[in-house]
Amino acid sequence: MTSQRRSPVEYPDILSRRSLIKAMGAGAVVAGSGAAWAQTPAQPPSTVTNPPRDFGPGGAPTTYFTDPDVLTVDPLFNQYAQPNSAITRLWTGALWSEGQAWNAQGRYLVWSDIPNNRQMRWLEDDGRVSVFRMPSNNSNGNSFDFQGRQLSCEHLTRRVVRYELDGSVTVLADSFEGKRLNSPNDVVAHPDGSYWFTDPPYGGQLYEGAPDIQGGPSNAGGRLNPKLGQAAGIGSARRELPTNCYRVDPSGRVDLVVTEDQVPDPNGLCFSPDYKKLYVASTGKGPGDTGAGGKSDIHVFDVGTDNKLSNRRLFSDCTIDGVKCGPDGLRCDVDGNLWASSNAGRAVGYNGVTVWTPEGKLMGRIRLPEVCGNICFGGPKRNRLFMAASQSLYAVYVNTQGAGPG
Repeated sequence: MTSQRRSPVEYPDILSRRSLIKAMGAGAVVAGSGAAWAQTPAQPPSTVTNPPRDFGPGGAPTTYFTDPDVLTVDPLFNQYAQPNSAITRLWTGALWSEGQAWNAQGRYLVWSDIPNNRQMRWLEDDGRVSVFRMPSNNSNGNSFDFQGRQLSCEHLTRRVVRYELDGSVTVLADSFEGKRLNSPNDVVAHPDGSYWFTDPPYGGQLYEGAPDIQGGPSNAGGRLNPKLGQAAGIGSARRELPTNCYRVDPSGRVDLVVTEDQVPDPNGLCFSPDYKKLYVASTGKGPGDTGAGGKSDIHVFDVGTDNKLSNRRLFSDCTIDGVKCGPDGLRCDVDGNLWASSNAGRAVGYNGVTVWTPEGKLMGRIRLPEVCGNICFGGPKRNRLFMAASQSLYAVYVNTQGAGPG
């Protein structure tokens, strides 16, 4: 068959393809020239580029050996970052994600979507996400104790509960010296069978719990009706206590361990791997606060054999490059390094996670496109960092393991 040359006028599609091929060829020549090699290489896509990086499953792979949003501040961090692991957004769709915890036996992650009054569950085997518990009483922090029982801090009911292995629920603490708790926020288990938790006032608001009754700190004018949309019996509480930290003894006794004067508005907390130190994050003012409030920093105490705390000191003011990276959730790895979630507000590029040596030296950062409220280590090897950030859940593998359960 005799081939005939077709005119580009008759077949304009040929012209477009030929033009494209020609342009690509010209680009290849330029790319191979010495001038091109002298140019500054393109920056890898990250959360601070324009357009911003897509962290979701449909986003382009990083193609870089080190994720561009896992930053080494000090060379010490290189031994803890996993170079060929990329940050991934596992799920989005919450109103405010918080309080995740890893169940090692069930191989799932549970976390709180506080305003939606539910707990969510992510399954490790296929990545499926489903509602785990609803209503959750506006739960915030979750953890698992040494017997594998889930612990939850409930804003709405102002209490700390434990979900038993038979499915029943035990109230661990709802008051101190006859006064109702404010809104327990985060809880950790100790090997001696005790539970330690923080009690700031953040649940005393419409969005994440229920305001006080008329005259209470979060409803001083009495214009809010705390019973609207709530079950019978909810909406009749009033804040009565300072923002303290407590210890629930195995006997059930609740002891005061950190006062508001020591750490105002306490939020996240965790033990060092040897349980000789307790770290406590102090955040900003809660609803109805009239005092100075927290300064978005981290404090550390020595833990004595009698469970008494001493030698309080400032671990870090969490100011990086002049930006306040407000801490919330805290976790330690097996080497005693402290990993803290970061809320830098509108300071794009500083939200995510900060990583500190036991001496309080910043050695690494993980950047996320959303404010990060909490973190935990999980996965079968406990070498995956899960990050609850605003509406989403993120994860990245690291070259270390988280200490302790939960």
